[in-house]
Amino acid sequence: MKNILVPVDFSKDAMNAFMHSILFANKLKANLRMIHVRKNKDYDEPFVLDGTDSGYRKTVEEFCQGIVSRYLQIYNAGGKLDFIIEKGKIYKAIVDQAKKDKTDIIIMGTHGISGFEEFWLGSNAYRVVSKAPCPVLTIRNGFKKKTIEKIVLPIDAHRETRQKIPITVELAKEFDAEVHVVDVRTTNRKDIKKRLNQYADQAMRYVEEHGVKGVRGSKYGSNIADITITYAVHVNAEIIAIVSNQRGTPSNMHLSTTAQQIVNHSPIPILSIYPDF
Repeated sequence: MKNILVPVDFSKDAMNAFMHSILFANKLKANLRMIHVRKNKDYDEPFVLDGTDSGYRKTVEEFCQGIVSRYLQIYNAGGKLDFIIEKGKIYKAIVDQAKKDKTDIIIMGTHGISGFEEFWLGSNAYRVVSKAPCPVLTIRNGFKKKTIEKIVLPIDAHRETRQKIPITVELAKEFDAEVHVVDVRTTNRKDIKKRLNQYADQAMRYVEEHGVKGVRGSKYGSNIADITITYAVHVNAEIIAIVSNQRGTPSNMHLSTTAQQIVNHSPIPILSIYPDF
């Protein structure tokens, strides 16, 4: 992973995601690019960077440059930290830029004070996650931890569930984190339990074969999203890895109900991976 894209709307939540993106960039030795999307406006109100006269910027461009200048001191990946400003629909601009840059991962906050708030709460709330050409790490407002020590890898009965394993293990290896392989189910049917055990055991072998510490678990309940989130909170994990798209055609993919619930309700960052990766 050598290219990271982080959308910013200058809200506290977006800047929190930006801080997490620096952590990832430093660990992965990756280039880091901010993207700000204007909503079809030729003029933006001035911003204040730090509440002082010296932090005042008259334009969005100057404001973005101020952020880059400030955080260069903690960005030590050895690559490039820069920004780009686009105009139009937020999700489309982000997705298009990710394709253009051959982005390896998008890191973004899920709430904001402007376009992102409408974006995440509206009918097209999950378009970046479902249409991005790369994994997307969504960080919910309020999540402050800056270390990655535990990643939860839930395994369900869908065939695509195993496609998130390689990327999850790659990240775990970079951060020296342990991976919790947990088969999650809402039924006691013997055929489902057998399939889940096979999938989870395969995942566990992959984890261990790649030199990553693994923890094997099994959880049963009435709702997959609730089971997954509860387990992750209980073990104090920093990331939950899920497969993002499980319905639709390649040109019109959207999140499964379970993926929507996890992204929407988890207080822990979600790594959403398109099943073809």
